[in-house]
Amino acid sequence: MPNMQTFVPGQRWISDTETELGLGVVIECDFRLVRIGFPASDETRVYARNNAPLTRVRFNAGDTVSTRFGWKISIQDVSEVAGLLTYVGTRAGKPVELPEGDLDHYLQFSQPQQRLFNGQLDREKWFHLRYETLKHLHELEQSPLTGLRGPRTSLIPHQLYIAREVANRAAPRVLLADEVGLGKTIEAGLILSQQLLTERVSRVLIAVPEALQHQWLVEMLRRFNLHVSLFDEERCIEFDETDDNPFAAENLVLVSINLLAKKPKRLEQALAAGWDMLIVDEAHHLIWEEHHVSKEYAAIEKLAHETPSVLLLTATPEQLGQASHFARLRLLDPDRFYDFSAFLEEEANFVPLAEAAQAILDHELLPAEWHSQLADFVDEDQLPLIDKLADPMLPDEERAQARDTVLRNLIDRHGTGRLLFRNTRATVTGFPGRAVHTYPMTLPIKYELGFVELEEINPLLYPEMLADEDWLKFDPRVNWLVKLLKDTLRGQKVLIICHRALTAIDLEEKLRLEGLRTSVFHEGMSLTNRDRASAYFADPVEGAQALICSEIGSEGRNFQFAHHLVLFDIPLSPDLLEQRIGRLDRIGQTETINLHVPYFEHTAQHALLRWMHEGIDALRTTCPAGHTLYEVVEEKLLAALFEPTRTDAIDKLIEQSQKLNQHLTSELEQGRDRLLELNSCRQPDADQLCERIQEEEDMSHLDAFMETFFGAIGVDVEEHSRHVLKLEPGENMLIPHLPTLEDEGTLVTFDRDTALSREDVQFLTWEHPMVRAALDWMRESQHGNAVVSVIQSPKIKAGTVLVETLHTVQCAAPKHLRAGRFLPPMLLRHVTDSTGREMELDIRLRGCERVGVERKVINEILRLQQAQIRQILEMGERKAEAELPKLIKQATALLNHAQEGEIARMKALRAVNPSVPQIEIDYLQQEKQQLQTAIDNAQLRLEAIRVIIAA
Repeated sequence: MPNMQTFVPGQRWISDTETELGLGVVIECDFRLVRIGFPASDETRVYARNNAPLTRVRFNAGDTVSTRFGWKISIQDVSEVAGLLTYVGTRAGKPVELPEGDLDHYLQFSQPQQRLFNGQLDREKWFHLRYETLKHLHELEQSPLTGLRGPRTSLIPHQLYIAREVANRAAPRVLLADEVGLGKTIEAGLILSQQLLTERVSRVLIAVPEALQHQWLVEMLRRFNLHVSLFDEERCIEFDETDDNPFAAENLVLVSINLLAKKPKRLEQALAAGWDMLIVDEAHHLIWEEHHVSKEYAAIEKLAHETPSVLLLTATPEQLGQASHFARLRLLDPDRFYDFSAFLEEEANFVPLAEAAQAILDHELLPAEWHSQLADFVDEDQLPLIDKLADPMLPDEERAQARDTVLRNLIDRHGTGRLLFRNTRATVTGFPGRAVHTYPMTLPIKYELGFVELEEINPLLYPEMLADEDWLKFDPRVNWLVKLLKDTLRGQKVLIICHRALTAIDLEEKLRLEGLRTSVFHEGMSLTNRDRASAYFADPVEGAQALICSEIGSEGRNFQFAHHLVLFDIPLSPDLLEQRIGRLDRIGQTETINLHVPYFEHTAQHALLRWMHEGIDALRTTCPAGHTLYEVVEEKLLAALFEPTRTDAIDKLIEQSQKLNQHLTSELEQGRDRLLELNSCRQPDADQLCERIQEEEDMSHLDAFMETFFGAIGVDVEEHSRHVLKLEPGENMLIPHLPTLEDEGTLVTFDRDTALSREDVQFLTWEHPMVRAALDWMRESQHGNAVVSVIQSPKIKAGTVLVETLHTVQCAAPKHLRAGRFLPPMLLRHVTDSTGREMELDIRLRGCERVGVERKVINEILRLQQAQIRQILEMGERKAEAELPKLIKQATALLNHAQEGEIARMKALRAVNPSVPQIEIDYLQQEKQQLQTAIDNAQLRLEAIRVIIAA
C-alpha cells in the first residue's frame, strides 16, 4: 500500500474534516505539500501530502451527479488518463462526456452509498445514535398518545380523556364546561397541542376577557411550549401604516373579546385572516337573548361561523341556565340549535333518559319499574341486558358488564353529549378540605380619617391606597404577618395574595428587611423574572418561605405544594376570591388548605368577609353559584359596604344570601346530568389512558438518548440539582440553534414532578421542541449513515466482509392523517455476508473486539473491496424490499379494522343522536381513502450502511 497519496492538478477531492467546504480541486502539489481550492466556499487549504485528511472523489456507473453548468449526467462508464477522470454517460437521453473538473463545486455527499465509497465515514457513536433515533421515531409514530404526554401537566384522568376524545375528531366544536378548578384551560391546551402536532390545525385564534390574557400567555408557553402572540389595539395600530392585516402576521394569536366587540375594523381583519380553530374563554359572559344580542356575542358568532373548529370554555350548564346554555350551543351548531322552544322540548325528552341512567347508577339491582322505561332507550338486541341488570342470581362481574354496555348505549343517545363535556368536583376525587382562620384588628386612625366621605369602594377594601409609603409603619396587618411567618408558620411555605402590585412590592421589601426569605410576583415583572420568583418559592430546601402576589400577577400560576394562603385583603368578586384560593386548591393538593384572613373590624373589609364567609360560604367551600349570587345582591352588598356599622342590614343581607345560595345550590344539584358526567370521563378508559402515559414515560429512555445526543453535538451538560441538568452551548456545537437552549444556559428535567414544581426548568419529553429538533436533525442529517467497523471475533472468519443496512418504511402522507398509526417508519435491519446469508449480530457488536485502523487504510480497503461491498449491499436491499409487501398488507388490515369500525360506529350514533354531524362520517371515509393510497405507495429509504470487516 503506498505511503503517499497521488495528487494531480485538476483532480477533485473532499475534506474529511470540513465537508461543508464543498468539492475541492488540486491547484498544485510538490513532494511535501498539496494546495486544494474549494470554489464553493472560496477557501484554500494547504495540507501535508503524506497525512492529508482528504478523500478522492470518484463516481461509478449507475450514479447520477450534478455539473457546474446546472445539468446532470447519468454515468455509464469512467475513464482515467494521467490521473484525471472523465465520466461517460447521458444527459436527457443524449450521450455526453464530463471531465471531473466540471463537477458541481457545491456537491455534497449525503446518501449512505456516496459517503461510504467516497470515504466520508462517521464514528460508530453516530451510527448508534442514528439507530436509536430511527427506533424512537418508529415508536412515536405508532403511539396514540401524541399531544397528551408532552405538556407540563399532571396526569389527570378527566383532562386527558376529554383531550383525547375531542382532539381525535375532525374539526371539533365543543363546550368545555368543567367546574372551577378542574382545568378547562389545560384541557383546551391539550386539544390545541395535539391538533398542532398532527397538523390538523395551524392557525388558531384565542379570544379571552382582557383580565385573562396574561394567564393564557403563561399557560400556553409554560405548559405547552406554545408561543402565542398577544394582539391589542396598540400592536394592531402598528400595522395600519402599511395596510397589512395584523392578524395574518402570526399563526397563534391571543386577543381580548372586548377588542373584537368594540373595534369593528379589528373584527373585520380577524375574519379576513382566516383560522382553523377558535378558542373562547369565559364564553358564559357572552350575552344572548332571543331579542337582544351583545356585541361580544355577535363578534364571536361571526368568527365561529367562519372557523371549522371551535372550543368554548364556559361555566356549567346548570350555572348558566337553559337560555344561556342554548346560546353557547348556537355558536357551535346554528343549524341544529336555531329555535329555543324546540331546544327546550328536546331537552325535556332526555329527562327520562337521564333518570334511567341515574337508576342504573343508584341501584346494584335495577328495580322492576325501570325495566319498561329503559326498554324505550336501547336497541332490540340489547333488551336481554336489561334483564340481567335486575337478575339477583347473575354473577356480579356479568351484571357489571351488562351495566356498562347499557350505560354506554344511553350515553351515545344523549342529545348534547358529543358537544358538551362537564366534570364536577362531586365526580372528580383528589380535592382537600379548607380551614378558615380570621384575625380581627382595629382600624388605624389614619385610615379612619381617610374614609370620611369616600365615594369609591376600592379604598375601603384596600385602605393602604390612601396612605403614603409609611403605611407599613402603622398598619397592624404588617406586624401580624411578620409574626405569623416567623412564629406560627415558621418553616411552612406561605402564599400571600393582595389586590394591588404596589402593596405586594411594599410587603415583600418589609418582610425581607425582617430577615425573612421572600419573593414577589406582580404584573409589572417580566415573564423571566416571574419564573425565577416562582422557582425560588418552589425550591424546598433553599427557596423563599413566602411569595407575595398581586391579584393579576398570580393568574395562571399554581402552587399546590403550599398549604397556607394569606388573603391580605378580600376581592369584591366571588369568582376572583375562588381564583385566589384556586392557586392552592387544585388537583394535586395533598393537605388541608389553611386560609388566613386579617381584617379591620366594623369596616367594609369586615362586612365583605362576613358576606363571603357566612352569606355564601365561599371561603370554606367552592361556591358554583357565586357569580349569580353577587349579581342578585350587588346593590344591597355595595350599600352595606359603604355603611359597615349597620350590622342589622348586613345580618339581613347574609340571611337572604344564605337562603338564595341554598336554593341555587339545590337547583344545581338537582340539575346534575349524571349521564353527561359519565360521558365526560368514561371509566376505566380515562384511568387506563393515564397509566399508559406513565408506562411510556417510565420506559422511554429519553434521558439516555438526549444525553448521548448532547455529547455528540457539543452541548455541555452538568448536573445542577436533583433531577435537573444545566445545558450550555459548547464552543463547537454542530447545530447553530437548538430550540429553548439559551446562550447563558438552560435548566432541564426529564421528571414530570420536578417540572411541575420548578417552572424555571424545561420539561423534556418526546414532544418538547428541543427533543423534536434533535430527532429531526438526526433523521435529516448524514451523521451516522456511513460507518466501517473492524473487529475480531472467534465466530467470524478473518477477512470476512459483512454489510449492515438500516432501512425505514416511508409512507408519504399529510401529517394530519397520522399514517404512522397503521404504517409507521418501521426500522428494517439486515446484516448480510458475501453469500447473501443473514448474520446474527448485536447492534453494538457485543462479544466482538474492536480493532483500531487508520482512516487511509480503511479507505484503501473500501476501494479494493468496492465491487464486493456493492454486491452485498444489493442483496441486503433486496431482503428489505421483500418485506415491504407484507408490511403494506398488515397496515391495510389495521386500517380497515380501525376505520371501518369507527365509520360503522359513527353511522350508528348518527341514527340515534343528531349531535353527530355527517361531516365527521364523510371525513373518516375520505381519510380512509387517502390513507390507503399512501400505504399502497409506501417506499423504502436506505438510512445507513455499516461495513463490518473481520481482522
